[in-house]
Amino acid sequence: MADFAVWAPLPRLVRLNVDGAVHPMARDDDGWWRASVDCAPASRYGFVLDDDPTVLPDPRSPRQPDGVHDRSQLWDPRAARWTDAGWTGRPVPGGVIYELHTGTFTPEGTFEAAIGKLDQLVELGVDFVELMPVNAFNGTHGWGYDGVLWFAVHEPYGGPDGLVRLVDACHARGLGVLIDAVFNHFGPSGNYLPRFGPYLSSATNPWGQGVNLSGPGSDEVRRMIIDCALRWMRDFHADGLRLDAVHAMVDTTAINILEELAAETDSLAGVLGRPLALVAESDLNDPRLVTPRDHGGYGLTAQWDDDIHHAVHTAVSGERQGYYADFGTMTTLATTLRNGYFHAGTYSSFRGRRHGRPLDTTLIPATRLVAYTCTHDQVGNRAVGDRPSQNLDQGQLAIKAALVLGSPYTAMLFMGEEWGSTRPFQFFSSHPEPELAAATALGRKSEFADHGWDADDVPDPQDPGTFLRSKLDWSEIGQPHHARLLEFYRGLIRLRRTEPDMADPWLPHLDIEFDERRRWIVMRRGRIAIACNLGADPAEVPATGRLLLDWGEPQVGDASTTLPGHSVAVLRAV
Repeated sequence: MADFAVWAPLPRLVRLNVDGAVHPMARDDDGWWRASVDCAPASRYGFVLDDDPTVLPDPRSPRQPDGVHDRSQLWDPRAARWTDAGWTGRPVPGGVIYELHTGTFTPEGTFEAAIGKLDQLVELGVDFVELMPVNAFNGTHGWGYDGVLWFAVHEPYGGPDGLVRLVDACHARGLGVLIDAVFNHFGPSGNYLPRFGPYLSSATNPWGQGVNLSGPGSDEVRRMIIDCALRWMRDFHADGLRLDAVHAMVDTTAINILEELAAETDSLAGVLGRPLALVAESDLNDPRLVTPRDHGGYGLTAQWDDDIHHAVHTAVSGERQGYYADFGTMTTLATTLRNGYFHAGTYSSFRGRRHGRPLDTTLIPATRLVAYTCTHDQVGNRAVGDRPSQNLDQGQLAIKAALVLGSPYTAMLFMGEEWGSTRPFQFFSSHPEPELAAATALGRKSEFADHGWDADDVPDPQDPGTFLRSKLDWSEIGQPHHARLLEFYRGLIRLRRTEPDMADPWLPHLDIEFDERRRWIVMRRGRIAIACNLGADPAEVPATGRLLLDWGEPQVGDASTTLPGHSVAVLRAV
């Protein structure tokens, strides 16, 4: 006997179709329709609304074996085979996260193939694997942010059973798993939810119509979001979620959905006996996201920090277009590293207004912010998806890595960054509908034309070659210059673990010196000094001690160190 339920307050009649047989459903006062049916454990099912004979998938579908437009399939998480009973989890703050896209991480593009690369991530030294969205979305391949059935796992990756095996394999190797969850919109194809109830709001965001978080009927929509989030952590043993673009989740209620979700996540962590994390992506520079709830905040674990990315990238690369306009100087770099945000209530020329709020560095440790040199967004949302490794020399890549991994922030890498992958990461999609495919390609070209890029250079997201070009080439690791950068990354991550001063999370303890003209910076963390020369000419910097790690053969003297152009020295005072 299987129990079926769907929240559908809009239709007058809802019937259940299980393996072709139609069954009546009973409605309660809250708009839920329910039925219990004897059926096989993997039965296909869907719902028929009013007089339309179309069988629609379950908004909370556990599995979509034939895509988002077809019937759902029962999948019982209690039948999953786990071997991670001894896994007690690990905290995200202070760790190193590795963001990857399942479809391009390996040639096969599956969960099973990803398992074969986990040992290399262990050797790298990262603590968490962060999977870009694995929810069911339209087509065979894409970034995953246009999901429409949030509870189901994208079938071409391996479906729910494949995800179970991947998470289990990660835990067996001591790796935690974060899953990217998108609750700010639904994708443009396969979204049948408006036929069931008021799932959408009148608000719009860059990706479509917003989710109803505070209008009539929003209680059930909020419950759906929370239930979905908890499902990833409970049924799939994920150690937390990355919450996509929370600034686009418009909520005018007294208790924000993020605060509500954080409280329920903490409760689940207590039940499971392991830490669970919520890491927000937000462009608001609002510390309330990570401020404890007993201090008036939402109590999330951490948030992405684009200001650090912008400050590091512009100082090293010299790029100043678009939202990089306010960054690029050594002063900006030092200010951002010291304070967590650059825009903390200051004027943003890109936005044409003040932006952000200061971080209370005596209350909130730096580990509540996630720093990175690149992400899927910062690479994939460039016109041609070019990585820093395609535009900078290896010394400059080493500087960026040292500034992020040597900082007190939680660190994140984007797949392939650690060896300087030369493969781009481009925006790709596989919408089967010709009109949607054409609109996606046109929209992409128009977006970049508005920012001064040549629209003719923008790859067609629907071209299979765009997807294939974005797959990592793991053979590059065997080439000496790639192997050297990889070893440098391993060394930086190792120092985060072995040097006690590198574990200090408090920004008031961070000391920074820099020279704007000669373009060097020294970041001191207790006895550890991370010295970087961003300039092309040699520079003498006020740091000395035992050389722990370097790039570019610096010369360490009694009172100072001479850094060649584009070089790094990590020193411990003696």
